[in-house]
Amino acid sequence: METTVGAEEAGRTGWYVDERCTDCDVARQLAPDLVREGEGRSELVRQPENETEAGQLLAAALACHTRSIRPPGGRLDPAAPDPFPLALDAHVLLCGHNSRHTAGANSYLLRRPSGSWMMVDTPRFSEPLARRYETDRRFTDVLLTHRDHAAHGRRWADRLGARLWIHEGDLDAAPDADQVLRGTAPTDIAEGVRAVPLPGHTRGSVLYLADERYCFSGDSFYWARTLDDLEVAQSVTWYSIEELAASLARVADGLCFEWLLPGHGGRKRLPAAEMAPRMRRLVRRVATLRPRPVDFTAVRW
Repeated sequence: METTVGAEEAGRTGWYVDERCTDCDVARQLAPDLVREGEGRSELVRQPENETEAGQLLAAALACHTRSIRPPGGRLDPAAPDPFPLALDAHVLLCGHNSRHTAGANSYLLRRPSGSWMMVDTPRFSEPLARRYETDRRFTDVLLTHRDHAAHGRRWADRLGARLWIHEGDLDAAPDADQVLRGTAPTDIAEGVRAVPLPGHTRGSVLYLADERYCFSGDSFYWARTLDDLEVAQSVTWYSIEELAASLARVADGLCFEWLLPGHGGRKRLPAAEMAPRMRRLVRRVATLRPRPVDFTAVRW
């Protein structure tokens, strides 16, 4: 639902970022040439120059969990074409419509060879979105990577007729889950899909691997554009950075993927042969990290 637009916003003649922005990075992922990181929030670099760039800003506006990416006049055109779910490749779609209740985390749709679909983490819930996502799709599972992204899990699973998954370490965030992952051993949960418990960011963090191609990492690690490499959010690790280091060391050699698809932070596609040494270097770096106070402003995007 759109918020009331004040006189100042209504009088604007170009796109802008309003003061509600929480610096979650989503807009910069979708419109990297138009939106940059500023002082604790995103900033518009320039106005779009063609339809492609205008479409990128529209996608950023529809994904933004605070609706801070605003068009001229302040109101999104309800008739503007919604690009979501947005294809990242033939088998993975980005949901968009990120939720305030998951801190603006990205979520994804994963197509299986049988033709069925899985949802990995969740967007905000609404009936129009549900109808959009389920068009010509049959869902089997909603996979939660950890407690921070569980807010809409039950509602989406019920609406899609799917099973809801979470790890026992974060079960209090989704106590009515249908499937509960336990321990730290990787578990095959469907043909070609493996759940890999990775305690650290939270006690019950899990990443999901599909087809030795896709890695849905939740908030355990992501691609940092400022480093041009894999990174962990040391300053936003709720459970234990030492436990995260141990988890990464335990599983890194068994991870084979080309697509890194996190909840927060950049997405990246590289050949698996290049991802593997980067994972090993990440393991070594994280082993040197120590606990620090939670500080969202210290995340290196």
